Amino acid sequence: MTSELTNTTTRSIRTTLEMIKIEHTLFALPFALLGAVLAARGLPPVRQLLWITVAMVGARSAAMAFNRIADHKYDAANPRTSGRAIPAGLLSLKFAWAFTLASAALFFVAASMLNRLTLLLAPVALASVLLYSYTKRFTSLSHLALGWCLCIAPAGAWIAVRGAIDSPVPLLLSLVVLLWTAGFDVLYACQDYDFDRRAGLRSIPARVGIPAALRISRLLHAGAFAALVALYSAATPGALALVGVVATGVLLVYQHSLVRADDLSRLNAAFFTTNAFVSVILFVTFGGAVFVGKL
Repeated sequence: MTSELTNTTTRSIRTTLEMIKIEHTLFALPFALLGAVLAARGLPPVRQLLWITVAMVGARSAAMAFNRIADHKYDAANPRTSGRAIPAGLLSLKFAWAFTLASAALFFVAASMLNRLTLLLAPVALASVLLYSYTKRFTSLSHLALGWCLCIAPAGAWIAVRGAIDSPVPLLLSLVVLLWTAGFDVLYACQDYDFDRRAGLRSIPARVGIPAALRISRLLHAGAFAALVALYSAATPGALALVGVVATGVLLVYQHSLVRADDLSRLNAAFFTTNAFVSVILFVTFGGAVFVGKL
């Protein structure tokens, strides 16, 4: 009996983590930690790092669970997403709502443990990540809305450490994240081109077609790279960070080389592998450069 209960609990936890795509935290968390390191010009207090991480996990978990609630009917109708936890009956809407509210509460607790401005801005951040789920109903620029949601992380971490935006550095880092995210989300949306058009959902691929969408994605990533160069100039962190700039440029070019309008078969490799590398590389190189400079 105990073994069966343990197995059921393990399956429920695994299904919940799959619902919120916990592995995608690799996309955003390194940018939040980088924002904190740049703000502190070194390692922030462990207490701040802990609550920044908790805030990130809480906000992102609430956003992903709410997205699954908002989109569960569309997910059920889309062959690519019909196996997700809610349409497949693996998790109930009631559970998803409870998980969303608990995650949101965790986010507010973490924000309150950082500083006053972080707590005051917390409702804006949470509203942004929740309302994103509805943007595909009314605008093809939903990709930029997702970029906005992720770009909150580095600026929020900077505020958590310093209590103010007192430098262009967090704004440039956030701009990198916004354009980078929007670019890869346009790529990702190409695989739902047919379904989005049938369902009346809006996206850049559904509006302009896949070939033009790929070009727009490249332009967004070119903008992200330009913002990254500007960040390097503003932060002047040294040679190690320059390695990160170059490596990111190479990865962006490689990502787009994997995807063609007539062949989206390697889209998952472009989306998951290279995106995780970009955020980690920038954290290691720019963050490492801060410590090298201090030494």
